[in-house]
Amino acid sequence: MRTSALSAPPPLTVDRLSDRLAARLGAQIEAGQLRPGDRLPTEQQLALAHGVSRTVVREAVHQLKSRALVQSRQGSGVFVAQRPVNQPLVFDPAVLDSVQSVVHVVEVRRVLEGEIAALAAERATRSQIAALRRALKGIDDAVAAGHDGVAEDLEFHRVIGEATGNPQFRLLLGFLEQYLREGMRITRGNEARRADFMVAVQAEHRAIYEAIAARDPVAARHHANEHLIRGEQRLVEGGIIHGRRRQAAVKATHQLKETP
Repeated sequence: MRTSALSAPPPLTVDRLSDRLAARLGAQIEAGQLRPGDRLPTEQQLALAHGVSRTVVREAVHQLKSRALVQSRQGSGVFVAQRPVNQPLVFDPAVLDSVQSVVHVVEVRRVLEGEIAALAAERATRSQIAALRRALKGIDDAVAAGHDGVAEDLEFHRVIGEATGNPQFRLLLGFLEQYLREGMRITRGNEARRADFMVAVQAEHRAIYEAIAARDPVAARHHANEHLIRGEQRLVEGGIIHGRRRQAAVKATHQLKETP
């Protein structure tokens, strides 16, 4: 049994310390610096080494256990676990640290949702199309009532995933929601500042619904992609995204205009 040596890592001084520490230790495990069978340093040793409290260490280790990266042995400590054959899907918590990082998750969503909408157009049942219509109305009602409509927007896209008839899409979108929710709050807050933004969002949602209801997968794919790309462009126009992200969003919008 090998106990990992304590180096002198820089202290953790940002918020969500447990997430940061879990990410740091997880990266050491993934890189092989901590190998299966290695015993982690004690809570006190980790706290001193990383400049955090024992509570933070405890929460970070709990995250590692939930990812099956470490396991406790009664009376012996916490050990690096054998790598499972099937790895659970997780995102680095750092994706929630900035608008730029949140946009990366939105890009993942964009890759998925165009094809999901196309499949929904091919496979949706009448009851699912009715549910999608209700979800669309729910967004409009929430905005009219002065709410951000994030929960209703997520429900709209969740119904589209269910309409594919493939339960894996529902599970995948459910996983992404924890990361998308913050991004959608940012985009919704930006869009609420301009009436033309809100009108555009409503029109884009309606276009997706109408394409699915019309059983038109090509149009459904196009409108779903257009909705997400234009959402990023609205962040550009609102001054939320800068630099290369700005250029990429503008380029994507021009490409949409050229798409038949």
